[in-house]
Amino acid sequence: MQMMTRNVLLNMELQEDDDEDGDIVLENFDQTIVCPTFGSLENQQDFRTPEFEEFNEKPDSLFFTDGQRRIDFVLVYEDETKKENNKKGTNEKQKRKRQAYESNLICHGLQLEATRSVSDDKLVFVKVHAPWEVLCTYAEIMHIKLPLKPNDLKLRSAFGTLNWFTKVLRVNESVIKPEQEFFTAPFEKSRMNDFYILDRDSFFNPATRSRIVYFILSRVKYQVMNNVTKFGINRLVSSGIYKAAFPLHDCKFNYESEDPSCPSERYLLYREWAHPRSIYKKQPLDLIRKYYGEKIGIYFAWLGYYTQMLLLAAVVGVACFLYGYLNQDNCTWSKEVCDPDIGGQILMCPQCDRLCPFWRLNITCESSKKLCIFDSFGTLIFAVFMGVWVTLFLEFWKRRQAELEYEWDTVELQQEEQPRPEYEAQCNHVVINEITQEEERIPFTTCGKCIRITLCASAVFFWILLIIASVIGIIVYRLSVFIVFSATLPKNPNGTDPIQKYLTPQMATSITASIISFIIIMILNTIYEKVAIMITNFELPRTQTDYENSLTMKMFLFQFVNYYSSCFYIAFFKGKFVGYPGDPVYWLGKYRNEECDPGGCLLELTTQLIIIMGGKAIWNNIQEVLLPWVMNLIGRYKRVSGSEKITPRWEQDYHLQPMGKLGLFYEYLEMIIQFGFVTLFVASFPLAPLLALVNNILEIRVDAWKLTTQFRRMVPEKAKDIGAWQPIMQGIAILAVVTNAMIIAFTSDMIPRLVYYWSFSVPPYGEHTHYTMNGYINNTLSVFNITDFKNTDKENPYIGLGNYTLCRYRDFRNPPGHPQEYKHNIYYWHVIAAKLAFIIVMEHVIYSVKFFISYAIPDVSKVTKSKIKREKYLTQKLLHESHLKDLTRNMGLIAERVGEVVDNNVRPKLE
Repeated sequence: MQMMTRNVLLNMELQEDDDEDGDIVLENFDQTIVCPTFGSLENQQDFRTPEFEEFNEKPDSLFFTDGQRRIDFVLVYEDETKKENNKKGTNEKQKRKRQAYESNLICHGLQLEATRSVSDDKLVFVKVHAPWEVLCTYAEIMHIKLPLKPNDLKLRSAFGTLNWFTKVLRVNESVIKPEQEFFTAPFEKSRMNDFYILDRDSFFNPATRSRIVYFILSRVKYQVMNNVTKFGINRLVSSGIYKAAFPLHDCKFNYESEDPSCPSERYLLYREWAHPRSIYKKQPLDLIRKYYGEKIGIYFAWLGYYTQMLLLAAVVGVACFLYGYLNQDNCTWSKEVCDPDIGGQILMCPQCDRLCPFWRLNITCESSKKLCIFDSFGTLIFAVFMGVWVTLFLEFWKRRQAELEYEWDTVELQQEEQPRPEYEAQCNHVVINEITQEEERIPFTTCGKCIRITLCASAVFFWILLIIASVIGIIVYRLSVFIVFSATLPKNPNGTDPIQKYLTPQMATSITASIISFIIIMILNTIYEKVAIMITNFELPRTQTDYENSLTMKMFLFQFVNYYSSCFYIAFFKGKFVGYPGDPVYWLGKYRNEECDPGGCLLELTTQLIIIMGGKAIWNNIQEVLLPWVMNLIGRYKRVSGSEKITPRWEQDYHLQPMGKLGLFYEYLEMIIQFGFVTLFVASFPLAPLLALVNNILEIRVDAWKLTTQFRRMVPEKAKDIGAWQPIMQGIAILAVVTNAMIIAFTSDMIPRLVYYWSFSVPPYGEHTHYTMNGYINNTLSVFNITDFKNTDKENPYIGLGNYTLCRYRDFRNPPGHPQEYKHNIYYWHVIAAKLAFIIVMEHVIYSVKFFISYAIPDVSKVTKSKIKREKYLTQKLLHESHLKDLTRNMGLIAERVGEVVDNNVRPKLE
């Protein structure tokens, strides 16, 4: 009765004092205090207002002070009366909104209890408990599947004869016991007796309880302003009315709970999953799913499977690398470059106007040796293998994903997903459903939807163009600053100057351009992240899955251009359109197009991949480990609590780091970007899968350590797959075939070497009597007459020209004096034809194999299909039989009742 009086007085007070920010909303708080579904508050004797209770000094307690009601969620706010900067008007408004929100939570059936912090009396923790009746009601609304009876289907061992060998790699089942399997069905209160309810306290596990409570917290209203309803805990946290909202961890990560009834799942996860000593073990996916929800579980299942498949790619990649490394001494064209009688006698033309010197070909000796390692026949084999590997990975992952859908009971999840509260709040238009022919509310008409999509697509396209513009700006910078460094850096004819030895114009240009590019990328990343969220919010997707998929596509398109643009530039544009020394190609009529380094563009692409992949992996892992650890360390240092032993569970969790609104989005994005590097440009760097494998082994444990030790527990969410990341990977896999074929054809020298070997080393074009690579270097360097330079004041600070009147350059053109001098020669057209033929053949072969594999490997295995059908049949049979039993029992009771009526009334009259 006291609670009812408080709520009525609060309602009257708020009605009398509405401010310009809008009307405070109290749901159904009239004089009768009738709440929907749950009846009158006067009859709910267990309901409590969030009055302050003393901490019971049980640090691992997960219950209210009565020790009976479990804490399903915790809300944290700062007491307005004890704030240092006490702005009375603002604080009063926030207090009234919070009181209205908490009162409405009570109206929806939740029970609240407030406790002050033991270390900071300004902080107040509101513990939320969902009673049995609330859990049952919302489980039915949310279509949550719950156990009907134990599953008696026998599962085959996945290891078979290797069981003895894989036992070392598996989680100890005596520590983490296997979960019992059940037949499940969407919960219905009317069929409560059909469900497997041994104990009401354990029927809804903690993850399910938190999901239900969060569902309520996200939809409860607290204010109406200009006919716009404000609701949900997320808005209250973002506006500062609450400081945090989270479910509780069940214990400390490094100690088991003192409560014998607590399973200490967080401790088990840390011990068997996140601890470094478990790095070689398989992940306890069932426990991860149980504790963190299916959405977290499916991420780690995918990451683990991707890492396993990388093992095969890494082995083949290392083999191809070793093949190139062991055969580099047999590389004929590299020997010619290093030979002082061949490469040492070839004078190369300058690579820029006026300020760049002539140079000897043999100065590229070391880079040509390195290039032999990567530009070998093994690289071609590896590129073809990776085209097949990526298809096998995606197809087998689909099968594994289908198995997890069955095991984790998410087969029909899409049908269960509820609309987002933000979507429901904007449903102001009434239309007729084409299927049900009933009225339903939608947020906007078809025309309005088209307008929104057009605006959002235009915004995304604008930002993509902005990234391309920044890339072009970096290219122009490289072209212009190369000339400046060539003029300002010291030039010593003997090459003994220490600055010249370690800082060449090319190196200075690359370093400064990389720094500027990095800064631009970081700035645009920060801005675009917020823009992408704003655009997606404007789109107003219906479900959370739709929202995440839409955001994923926007962010990936941006990151794709951001991260891969430099690699695409080096692979397919740099050094391709440079003209020849007497008539170079200029950008904007001013900047001479950039040529490849002396070692060729393939080696530069390899270097770029090593720097980006290695640096990105190291930086991300350091950031993921150090940043949350340092933040938590600073937080513990600032606290003034006497001892952590008397700090309650909710306060310990509050001082951990929040996971963030996007959850695992950045983990997925990081891995997909890596997947792109491993597949799109692998023809230039066979060791990319090995780097990815090492990184992922660490990434799994780093992410596990981060979740279990440094972050608050996330709200468990359902997910049946990895969402939009799956079609993104499929798109990358298709594009990877094209990029690798073009890298081999246009970036490497493999095709020109093959054309020379089979056609131009022997008559009628060659001088040798047998197929050989001898003379390849001389044949592939065109000749230029120095007197044909447009700027005839060309000087050479390194060597005297002496009797030299000719210089060489990388191209296939006719020599001076030829009727078509400086035009492309027949070798060039042979090479172009061979390159195009190679691309067509390689693409068609790999695509044919890919489509055959996709057709031959079904997305769902026959065994999994049988299990799904069998479980569905048994579930329907169980519900049908239960319904028949109830009907038979009711008919029997009716018959007995009719018999009694006949015996008591009709039969005496007949007698």
